[in-house]
Amino acid sequence: MQKFIGTGVALVTPFNEDLSVDFDALIKLVNYNIDNGTNYLVINGTTAESATITEEEKQEIIEIIVKTNNKRLPLVLGVGGNNTLKVVEELKTRDLSDIDGILSVAPYYSKPTQEGFYQHFKAVAEATDKPIILYNVPGRTAKNMEPATTLRLAKDFSNIVGVKEAGNNQQQYYTLLKNKPEDFLIISGDDDLVLGVTLAGGSGVISVIGQAFPKEFSKMIQLGLKGENKAAFDIHFKMMDIVDFIFEENNPAGIKTVLQELNICKNEVRLPLVKASTELQLKIANFVTSFK
Repeated sequence: MQKFIGTGVALVTPFNEDLSVDFDALIKLVNYNIDNGTNYLVINGTTAESATITEEEKQEIIEIIVKTNNKRLPLVLGVGGNNTLKVVEELKTRDLSDIDGILSVAPYYSKPTQEGFYQHFKAVAEATDKPIILYNVPGRTAKNMEPATTLRLAKDFSNIVGVKEAGNNQQQYYTLLKNKPEDFLIISGDDDLVLGVTLAGGSGVISVIGQAFPKEFSKMIQLGLKGENKAAFDIHFKMMDIVDFIFEENNPAGIKTVLQELNICKNEVRLPLVKASTELQLKIANFVTSFK
C-alpha cells in the first residue's frame, strides 16, 4: 500500500464565525497541502471534529474535498464508532468510489475486551473491500487495542493494511514493528514520536501539524524513510515547540490557531471544545512569525 506511506494529514473542518462549515477555507486547505508535499488526505478524523459534524455536512465535506482534490492525492475517509452495526451499514451504503482507504477508530466509550476489538474490526473488514487502516487512540477511546490484537487482525484480513497508532507509547510501536507482517503499515498518529518510529521502520504519519507546515513536515518524513536521521532531526527539533503547543489544550483548537496565523482558516471550534486561550494563541503566533 505505497499510497499510504509518507505524510497523511488529518484535515480540520474550518468553520465560519456562525459555526457553519467554511467550504472556501476547506478548499484552500486542501490545495495548500496538495501543493506543498502532503502524500494523502484524511477526511472526517478526530481532528475534523467529526463528533459534532452532521451527516449532511459530512457528505458535503466529502464531495468538496473529492472535487477539489480531483484525484491528485489518495483520500482516506474516517468511518468508525462504537456501534458496530452502524459502522458496517455506513461502509455498505456510502458511495466510496472516490475513496482510496478507510480509517476506522477503535470503539470508544464501550471499552471492549481484546476479543471485542477483534470481532468489531472483523465485521468492518468484511463490510468493504476498501483498504482499512485501524486507528488505535486509547487516550480518546479509554481502552488500548493491544499489539497482539492488531497483529491478529493484520494476519487474518488482507484488506486491513495498517494501523494508525496514537497511544504515545514507544514500546508498543516497537512491538508492532518487530512482529508485523512484511507489508503491514505502522503509521504514527503521534506527531512528537513519528520521526523515531519512521526511522525504526514505520511507514510515516497521519499528522495534525503536518497540514500547517506540509513542506517541512513531509520533507522530514521523507528523510526519515530514507534513514537520513541527522537532516530529519534538524527539522524535527525546529518543530518540537509547535507540536507541543497544538496539543497543550485541545485538538483541533491549537492547529486551527496555527492555520489562522497562516491565513488559511479561522480558529472557530464547536462546543464542547473552545478556542485556544489568549496565552496559547500568543505562543503560537510568536512561533509562526519566527518560523517564517
